[in-house]
Amino acid sequence: MPIDQSIVGRKLDAIPGEWTEKDVMLYALGVGETSLPFCYERDLRVLPTFAVVPPFPAMFTIGGAMNVNPMMILHGEQRIELAGPIPARAKVTSQPQVVALYDKVKGAVVVADVETRDEKGNLLFKNTFTVFARGEGGFGGDRGPSGAKNEPPSRAPDAVEEMTTAEHQALLYRLSGDTNPLHADPDMAALGGYPKPILHGLCTFGHVGRAILHRFCGSDPARFKDFEVRFSGVVYPGETIVTEMWCESSTRVIVQAKTRERGEVVLSSAAATIAG
Repeated sequence: MPIDQSIVGRKLDAIPGEWTEKDVMLYALGVGETSLPFCYERDLRVLPTFAVVPPFPAMFTIGGAMNVNPMMILHGEQRIELAGPIPARAKVTSQPQVVALYDKVKGAVVVADVETRDEKGNLLFKNTFTVFARGEGGFGGDRGPSGAKNEPPSRAPDAVEEMTTAEHQALLYRLSGDTNPLHADPDMAALGGYPKPILHGLCTFGHVGRAILHRFCGSDPARFKDFEVRFSGVVYPGETIVTEMWCESSTRVIVQAKTRERGEVVLSSAAATIAG
């Protein structure tokens, strides 16, 4: 069935959600955080990248609205923008809206913004999901922007953080809502062409977000304003994520992440804005 181009500009079904201290602590452990401020309920802080969890079902909502097979959708890019520190508990509504559709011939790129608001209507954070629908291109649409962005400068990084993932990291992260068997079941991983289950891209996103938070924000979530990445490769549980960071200005950090074991770049075209 041809892709539904009328999806652009359309608000999709709103996604209700809620979380408590237990959820944010479980998420922190899922992305490798073990420090008490993020893992103990007294004076609990919330990792900024937790912002991807409440609106995550939008990924499936987008696929359904386009009338495409969800198994043909790949998560290409992710951006979060925070209005302030995330509360340790909340009831929210996440509203997805498709803002762009690009024809890449072999597939279609869909960009959706998702605003998450609390019960009083206050904006807590905004996500931008960019997904690639394989086999859905060739409809004659706009090819979309081209060219690299957030390219690392040709000099040594200003900071490097190495974080070793646990062998059970994906099993722990999936308890925050992404239960895709690709990340747990060896047979499903083999069907996807992988020798064993891979880490969730958003789990890698969380590890790298932690590196930025601790190195450039003094571990203060209030200073973490936005973060955008492109998913370029995979991490296998047990591997070490090496996050390289370049200070472009006092408030802008260019980021790249790779595996220490294989040297594969896993997050690229990445950058974060921090409060000075």
